[in-house]
Amino acid sequence: MTSGKTKNGDWGGHSMTAPLRRVLVSRPVPPNGHVSWEAFGYHRPIHHEQALAEHDALCHALTEQGCEVVSISLPDAALQDGIFPFDPVITTDAGVILCRMGKALRSGEPAALEAALDELGIPVVGRIEAPGTVEGGDCLWLDERTLVVGQGYRTNAEGIRQLSALLGPQGVTVVPVDLPYWHGPGECLHLLSLISLVDSDLAAVYLPLLPVALVQMLEERGVSLVEVPDEEFPTQGPNVLATGPRRCIILRENTVTAERLRAAGCDVTALTGDEISHNRGGGPTCLTRPLWREMQRCPGQPTGPSRPSSS
Repeated sequence: MTSGKTKNGDWGGHSMTAPLRRVLVSRPVPPNGHVSWEAFGYHRPIHHEQALAEHDALCHALTEQGCEVVSISLPDAALQDGIFPFDPVITTDAGVILCRMGKALRSGEPAALEAALDELGIPVVGRIEAPGTVEGGDCLWLDERTLVVGQGYRTNAEGIRQLSALLGPQGVTVVPVDLPYWHGPGECLHLLSLISLVDSDLAAVYLPLLPVALVQMLEERGVSLVEVPDEEFPTQGPNVLATGPRRCIILRENTVTAERLRAAGCDVTALTGDEISHNRGGGPTCLTRPLWREMQRCPGQPTGPSRPSSS
């Protein structure tokens, strides 16, 4: 694991599946007596040593797959959900967009990430302002110029409007889709709780809850669907981190989904996440913030309407 300023341009990549070259992770924050695991919606008290061991294993797997891992530590015991750095920021080719969290207990995370990204030399190109909310877990790159965003309890219409305005100069179209009620505002249901692209033409999905409009978009694009069975939805089966086309990381309980991915030609790594994932409600994608995915162009190069698409 490394830290320090980025080399010039080592950020960007409007993709969920291009080779992951640089990734940020956030170490589990030690709890204290003022932190209520119940308030965070966790299933049981925090087991910090177990969380550290599982997180180390994730970082090792990422390194083994050719990723430079940038590890940070957040300064506040109240930022327990900071272990999920995918949500507070969105990486773009021009820099990062700072989100405004829909979960009140996570409101301090974007500022904490901003400080870390500034040290890495990655610029901020915009931020979501009140009353808008956007969380990264609701954002899915379908291709370099298309970002699908789930509208629900964590990401609202005003946040999507602001995000669209911020991404427009880069030639990106934001496509909103409605998320289902499921169990209501007390239980997080991000768009990426339902779908993960593992290649440009392959996705792991929990089809019963997927927005119809998104299913139709996938069909129109010829994207094949690997269906996650009902029994593996609660264990984050649809939350799969692609470290490259058809190369991915999944939680070990999701054996049926893993076998279906392998049958579709994927190289699958299974990891333990009893504490960092299942107790806290976030999968391998949530535990990372891709900083640089290697596209066909140079990383960090701004995009715009006049620039030809590589897709």
